[in-house]
Amino acid sequence: MSLGKWFLMAALVVVLSSLANAQLPGAIWTSTSDGTKVNGNIYASRNDVYLNGGPQNCTGSGLPDGDYYFQVTDPSGAELLSTDPASNRIVTVTGGFITGTSDGHNTGTSSCSGAISVQLAPYNLTSNNGGEYKLWLISMAAGCINSVDGPVIDFKPSCAKTDNFKVRERDGDGEPSTGTITGMKWYDADTDGTKDEGEVPIEGWKIITETQGTTACTDADGKYYFIGMPNTTYTISEVLPPPYPMWVATTATSGTVTTDSVGDAEGPDFGNVCLGAGGGRTLGFWSNRNGFATFSSWTSPLAELTSLNLRNADGSEFNPTSYDHFRTWLRDANAVNMAYMLSAQLAAMKLNVLAGFVNGAALIYAPGTESANSAGFASVNAIIAEADAELGLHRYTPSGSQYRSYQEALKNALDQANNNMNFVQPGPCALPPSYCP
Repeated sequence: MSLGKWFLMAALVVVLSSLANAQLPGAIWTSTSDGTKVNGNIYASRNDVYLNGGPQNCTGSGLPDGDYYFQVTDPSGAELLSTDPASNRIVTVTGGFITGTSDGHNTGTSSCSGAISVQLAPYNLTSNNGGEYKLWLISMAAGCINSVDGPVIDFKPSCAKTDNFKVRERDGDGEPSTGTITGMKWYDADTDGTKDEGEVPIEGWKIITETQGTTACTDADGKYYFIGMPNTTYTISEVLPPPYPMWVATTATSGTVTTDSVGDAEGPDFGNVCLGAGGGRTLGFWSNRNGFATFSSWTSPLAELTSLNLRNADGSEFNPTSYDHFRTWLRDANAVNMAYMLSAQLAAMKLNVLAGFVNGAALIYAPGTESANSAGFASVNAIIAEADAELGLHRYTPSGSQYRSYQEALKNALDQANNNMNFVQPGPCALPPSYCP
């Protein structure tokens, strides 16, 4: 053997062996025989489900070329449902796509040119109450397969890709005996709890049915789908993603529906927004040289501040006579008298709007305030006006004051806005990849 051939074979062994220790690129998905994806990955019959695989959207990185086993299990992966020998369940990947299969399974077309789809049947009914299954594609590369015994494949999980799907067939006769529960998820930009024209769907949002204990991820149209048994009541709930950015619901986060005699029902729809920056500047900004430069560029900043009902620590009126006077007052602000701390945050936000840093019409999360709608949102201008009116009524609110908690809600809303934390973003924020894979 020549040295060049030895290096080539050694490199090939390294590449193939590495598949046993790294996540496979590419993707697999289920479809009908003509390569068409179905809503919610829910099929009428087990015979309708076909394997597809390659790069996402027919472009980009595909599956590594080679041979693969496939199998069907329950969603946990603990119960093998495929019934025929593993040798009947082999597919070949060429150019990143599935292009061939062993005898024993029907083939169809694919949405990607040059590729085929492969029927998953035969496999047994799942024991999962939601009719859910898991499809596995398992690389036969070196180091991936430990043993094969009839239908059973002992393999390394890192050598496999999976995709879950659901089948409405529940009685084994090949006919659907259940219905579908469906609803939608959208970005409620105006926070009114109603899907308005122009408001976009949210893809990849986690929805659960507590009755079945199953999970669905919304599709590109914001739709979720569950299998529904006839004349059954289901509780459908959304699962908020981890914070940062923070997501807030604008509708109820859970709802109950009862299916009809077929098992169909319209589930609850869910609206949400995410919070983030909106141009706010902090008390620290307005008391440093940058704030001073902005402050000094206006013709009458002191008049704007004295028009507000600002308060001192003792509850007396605060009417600044110079920037230094204002800066000292701002730096000394504390919440012993909540009206003083509220005044400081109000003054900073007033200056933010006057400077054009913040749009006064922007919506912020302001729970506990009177201006807020049922979901807890109000405009910056509304909170400014509400805070100013409250300070005009109650100038001294130490611990024990009946007005302190209300002023604290106003203070918190303005404080978070000044710190760029609670502005409604114009569109959906990115969801963590692990949130609803």
